[in-house]
Amino acid sequence: MMDIDGLKPETQARLSIDEQLKLAGWKVQTWPAVNLGEGLGIAIREYPTDSGPADYILFVNRKAVGVIEAKKDETILSSVEDQTLRYATSKIKFRKDEAPLSFLFEATGKVIQFTDLRDPAPRAREIFHFFKPETLQEWMKQESSLRKRLKYQIPELPKANLRDCQISAIIGLEKSLAANRPRSLIHMATGAGKTFTAINAVYRLLNHGGAKRILFLVDTRNLGKQAQQEFHAFKPQGKQSFFHENHIVQRLTSSTIDSAAEVCICTIQRMYSILSGKPIDESAEDISLHEIKQNQQQAKLVKYNPAVPVETFDFIIVDECHRSIYNLWKQVLDYFDAFIIGLTATPDKRTFGFFNENIVAEYSYEDSVLDGVNVGYDVYEIETEIGNKGAELKAKEWLDHRDKLTRKKRWAQAEEDNSYTNKELDRSVVNVSQIRQVIKAMKKAVETQIYPERKEVPKTLIFAKTDSHADDIIQIVREEYGQGNEFCKKITYSAKDPDGILNDFRIDFNPRIAVTVDMIATGTDVKPLEILLFMRDVRSKGYYEQMKGRGVRSLSYEDLHNVSKSATSDKDRFVLIDAVGVEKSLKTESRPLERSPNLSLKDLLQGVAMGHRDDDTIQSLANRLTRLSKQLDKRGLAEVEKLTGKSLPEVARELLTALNPDTINKQALANAKAAGITRSEESLTDSERQTAKEQLIDQACQTLDNPATREGIESARRLREQLIDHINLDTVIYSGYSSQAADNAAKVIQSFKDFIEQHKDDIQALSFFYQQPYQRRGLTFAMLEDLYQALSKPPLLLTTEKLWNAYERINHSSSHSNNQGNQQAAGNSKNKKVNSQRQLTDIISLIRFAIGLDTELKPFAEHVDAKFKKWIFRHNAQRSTAFTEQQTQWLRLIKDHIAASCAIERDDFDYSPFSDHGGLQKAWSLFAVNNPNNTSQNNELDSLLAEMNQELIA
Repeated sequence: MMDIDGLKPETQARLSIDEQLKLAGWKVQTWPAVNLGEGLGIAIREYPTDSGPADYILFVNRKAVGVIEAKKDETILSSVEDQTLRYATSKIKFRKDEAPLSFLFEATGKVIQFTDLRDPAPRAREIFHFFKPETLQEWMKQESSLRKRLKYQIPELPKANLRDCQISAIIGLEKSLAANRPRSLIHMATGAGKTFTAINAVYRLLNHGGAKRILFLVDTRNLGKQAQQEFHAFKPQGKQSFFHENHIVQRLTSSTIDSAAEVCICTIQRMYSILSGKPIDESAEDISLHEIKQNQQQAKLVKYNPAVPVETFDFIIVDECHRSIYNLWKQVLDYFDAFIIGLTATPDKRTFGFFNENIVAEYSYEDSVLDGVNVGYDVYEIETEIGNKGAELKAKEWLDHRDKLTRKKRWAQAEEDNSYTNKELDRSVVNVSQIRQVIKAMKKAVETQIYPERKEVPKTLIFAKTDSHADDIIQIVREEYGQGNEFCKKITYSAKDPDGILNDFRIDFNPRIAVTVDMIATGTDVKPLEILLFMRDVRSKGYYEQMKGRGVRSLSYEDLHNVSKSATSDKDRFVLIDAVGVEKSLKTESRPLERSPNLSLKDLLQGVAMGHRDDDTIQSLANRLTRLSKQLDKRGLAEVEKLTGKSLPEVARELLTALNPDTINKQALANAKAAGITRSEESLTDSERQTAKEQLIDQACQTLDNPATREGIESARRLREQLIDHINLDTVIYSGYSSQAADNAAKVIQSFKDFIEQHKDDIQALSFFYQQPYQRRGLTFAMLEDLYQALSKPPLLLTTEKLWNAYERINHSSSHSNNQGNQQAAGNSKNKKVNSQRQLTDIISLIRFAIGLDTELKPFAEHVDAKFKKWIFRHNAQRSTAFTEQQTQWLRLIKDHIAASCAIERDDFDYSPFSDHGGLQKAWSLFAVNNPNNTSQNNELDSLLAEMNQELIA
């Protein structure tokens, strides 16, 4: 290749532009030696116009279509836009058509800017590379440009079958696209239907906007499969066919994009591999970007891929975009000339910044709970002694030493005293008792406080620290619950058939409990989940919100009952059980450092030894060694230090220091001084800095030149062991609802009281309780149903069970501050457990308690029982009105019916259980004997029913 360093900057720029044009399929020629028959696309240098020779005129199929204004590097291209426009509107030699050329480019050889004069308000935008001639040919055949179609041709959105938040998101997005905003952010809570919203938008962009191809970008293979399923299940409004029957949807599993595909679903890891030319291990697609550490520096995508030109996609929809727009992965988005649409439930400041603060729709988790799209949650805390403080293992103790990867054990004496902290639990040390105590506390809490009415374990997801930790948890869960393999399963990428297990977890009775590390931490829907147990801490705020999001999905009674048979209502909350202090730990919006996704530690070490010492490789190796230093035990760290002569963190630190600009400047100044050259930081040349940097990197890597050192580091990584502590037994020191749960409960109760006060005069069922006792007539089940409907719809979303639980939380938190008190609270509190068969009529008890008619909250059936006893004792105290045993049996049936339906009428005697005992006729004859002189039997029965309706409910 020609050495262009000695050429003039303008000449260097043109040579670079020539190469870029050729890569995109253009034939480059110089006027007047022109041959328009050489190919479809011809770029002619110095083509004459009436404004002087243009740097390049672009011909497609012998017709002039565009112009390139070439400038030297570092030119501000916006300053030469008028010059490009002048050439585009000039008379071009030998061209009969006097219309302006449509496609305008400014280029320096490093930066390319493009303007399409067919757009409604033509605006320059930076592009990664020149378009192919075939692309411009296709665009010239179209009646209008994409941006013109987006502005004028998108019809009004049909709103049927769409939630309000989905409607506002689609309308907001289309307004943004019509205004030619290059980046749009949709902030929508987990469970609100982000993917469904996006598919609706995709359908409209393809069918009305004339989009050629759309990229749906995810960060794990699992989310890609889920997106593909949703595309296949989508049926557009008013259409009989499914989306995929009319539009080809391709999920990329190789590097080849189907030319006929209109929607491509791809992981960002795979797309990076395609564009960079770097192979990637298939397993990299299984790891969420939340789990991959982020590099602060990385190699740039300098290579244009003609097989995947920059114009391949018109739109890129980035699912969970808060994970995909930074550092290494951002380059995928920068490569394509496409509108970028971000979907996220958990944006941070950098997310807003990347999308130019163009938030087209915002629908928070709090909004979704108010609308009934999602459910709220309570926090239940479990603390153990060792979970808080760790423990100590004495020297000479016989312990299991377990290999983390193979789980093979060896029985050996501890060589020295070993104190471990809670941070080391389940990493370098496993305390089986600590795991067991957490599981036992969870089991007890669910059975006695959280869901005491359930006969089966609610669907539960446990977040583990590692695969090995997950295996330990599963074994203990099965033991403590006395259940088999089907009861508790691991759902991680390393598990056998994780997709099948995940689907069973969603729709089948078993498994009841799932343990995961990362596979269903983000983005994956399991709507029946009602318990989330955190046995790992999470320091990323966004990641934690995503993990909590697994439990927020609302679910109807029918669907919940399909997998949890003893559920008696819609899913109205989930409970987050915090066993590691995850709710209280400090969260950060920053991402951790990023490892290279395609090289093992062994390959990184070997590459550095062979001279692969670019910034990305050095950064990645330093990050790997830093992480390894935290994973190795003392023995492993000592072995590495013996080989390197320094600690592993020190080796990593020297690698990072070699990339530090300040250190590089100091070394460059020292080099200049040694050579007798006077320099300041401002006068240092790029060449001097580069030389200094290479010196520092070589010095830092010198330790790793020795193959024995590299092998020793790799061996230490492989031979990591965990100590299994069976000696220190753990104890639970606290188990109970958090203060957050009590605060939430207080808000629920207050909203209930406010509702009663506001509607006591206009809702019949409420006005009943504010009347004088003698005026209380006619409270019916229908009235209660109307009241219940008013309470349960947004924004209150108050169910009987939710209110009962709220009162229970308040009584627990106000009366008991320690663990023992919490365990006693169920018997001493001012409210008793709700009978799940009386949920609707129990609203009567809730109202009576809220307005002060009762001092103890108890199920309505118990209230009716107490009133019934007083009423019947009063009757029987008067001999003339005493009831017989058979009459008393019937009265108890009437009492039970009132407890279930809040009133009884004559028609009710036609149904069970009354019909089983003779029905209305039997009741007439039975109660007529109470007054032999009364010949009007039905009047006697009617007055008795009226009296019981009033007395038992009052």
